[in-house]
Amino acid sequence: MANDTPRSDAVTSQGLDPDQGRGDPTPDVPEGWEPEQGPPLDSGLWEEEFWEEGPPREPGAKRRAMGPSAAGQIHLTLRIRRYNPQVRDEPWWDEFAVNMEPFDRLLDALHVVKWYHDGTLALRRSCAHGVCGSDAMLINGRNALACKVLVKDVAPRVTVEPIRGLRVLKDLIVDMEPFFEGYRRVLPYLINDEEPPDRERPQSPQERERYEDTTKCILCAACTTSCPIFWGDDAYIGPAAIVNAHRFIFDSRDQGARERLDILADRTGVFRCRTTFNCTEACPRGIHVTKAIQEVKRAIMFDRL
Repeated sequence: MANDTPRSDAVTSQGLDPDQGRGDPTPDVPEGWEPEQGPPLDSGLWEEEFWEEGPPREPGAKRRAMGPSAAGQIHLTLRIRRYNPQVRDEPWWDEFAVNMEPFDRLLDALHVVKWYHDGTLALRRSCAHGVCGSDAMLINGRNALACKVLVKDVAPRVTVEPIRGLRVLKDLIVDMEPFFEGYRRVLPYLINDEEPPDRERPQSPQERERYEDTTKCILCAACTTSCPIFWGDDAYIGPAAIVNAHRFIFDSRDQGARERLDILADRTGVFRCRTTFNCTEACPRGIHVTKAIQEVKRAIMFDRL
């Protein structure tokens, strides 16, 4: 918030001691101000250098009260699996109670937790509309995008964990590098060594339909991290990589299909799939992941391109 008054002057003008820390007794404040409201908006106390992020909550910390809900709101308790290697070596569970609108998304509830309850909570998100794929999480035991799960569908209580099979860095953030390593292995781009034409390369609607489904992948890793083979074998290339290979293998304009099929025929490739359909159920874009994997298998075995 813009404020031309120096911080120390702003604090003094409100009757506050600028040298008083957050852990000190409550200083004098303007009449009518309540502690849970935060500092007065015009006090200058919201400036970043004064209000630092608090320490991470330890396991067993007192549960926060959520207060009365407004008309139409519902209570939601979030049970979140936390991990911070700077606090302790083992993960722990933390609970937060919030009031939300029924058609808010779970991501909105996580924002409320981070912004108003515990700023140390770590999570990834970007577009918040199911396109970027940043906020894949394990929600009530199933992989999903937090921005596509409605509060009314998980209330009054929801469990949120990081996706499985990837190393947890902090709280709900995992190391995505192994996932993207598999993605890069399948050469996920158009390969065509011919001289570029003056106009676009023509493609019939039927040729486009051949790989239409697998163009919808947003690389959220929900399918790959729902796969029990991937959990036990980090060398497995994973469903998402195979889906993106499929997208180019069956593209009539591409000339790199044989090279990709050779990569996927490796022992860590497509034949590690055991067809459990977890990946198809987990995909937030509705891609028929298992079907795409089987089509790639058949292309390798019978050279059907």
